[in-house]
Amino acid sequence: MDYYSILGVQKDASDKDLKTAYKKASMQHHPDRGGDENKFKEINEAYSTLKDPQKRGMYDHQQNGGGQGFNFNTQNMEDIFGAMFGQRQQRSNRSPNKSIRVHHTLNLIDTVEGKQEVVNYTLPNGRSKIINVTIPKGVINGQIVRYSGLGEDTYSQYPPGNLEIQFRVINNTQFVIKDYDLIYNMPLDYFDLLLGKDQMIRTISGRKINLKIKAGTNPNSTLSINNEGLYHFNSERRGNLYITFKVSMPELTTRQLEIIDKIKLDLNK
Repeated sequence: MDYYSILGVQKDASDKDLKTAYKKASMQHHPDRGGDENKFKEINEAYSTLKDPQKRGMYDHQQNGGGQGFNFNTQNMEDIFGAMFGQRQQRSNRSPNKSIRVHHTLNLIDTVEGKQEVVNYTLPNGRSKIINVTIPKGVINGQIVRYSGLGEDTYSQYPPGNLEIQFRVINNTQFVIKDYDLIYNMPLDYFDLLLGKDQMIRTISGRKINLKIKAGTNPNSTLSINNEGLYHFNSERRGNLYITFKVSMPELTTRQLEIIDKIKLDLNK
């Protein structure tokens, strides 16, 4: 295809001559004015090439026998200049394959050690995709985790897009979340604190711990267990578990109250 002939200019035409010829030809053949659409596309292709000094130089080189079977387009230019300067331009930065964002629900306990989850989503081309992904430890509610190369793959000549999963974390445990720490309000009656008690508790990791509550422990006092809270994201750092003793008063009969009153009098003697 002779771009100079399409625009009706000589090969030594100046930038100004090219611009003038392009305006005249594009107005004459514009489809909205009843012109030929294919001819209009050729005019735009010719001007797009010749107005750029680098593209024009390569085109002239090809026309003069410097290249065989050369399909003059932007991608070829990228390949040629990439080879000239010793580095191929990274097409992945301009991949037309899009990233995809989906939502996935987790239970709080699933964020403690990380686990494999099955995620089902639909690509822009309508194809369904089912994959197994690893949930990093410490994911929090609303957090977005990116999985490379699992997004759109419509354009096979380009790298696929990414999959972005936004997690909804449901706390269906007995623990209250405070940053990376967990709080457990342990229900006890007054006599448990007064006399002491052994009480078993299961941490969010599933570990069983036997607590020895000492006689005379004060109500609302707190016991700390290190490294039994939530993980920091994708890290081995971990919060603590705090156990607060929440006391309830037992319902006593009149006779029981009388006995306690006598004990109180003895203590005050």
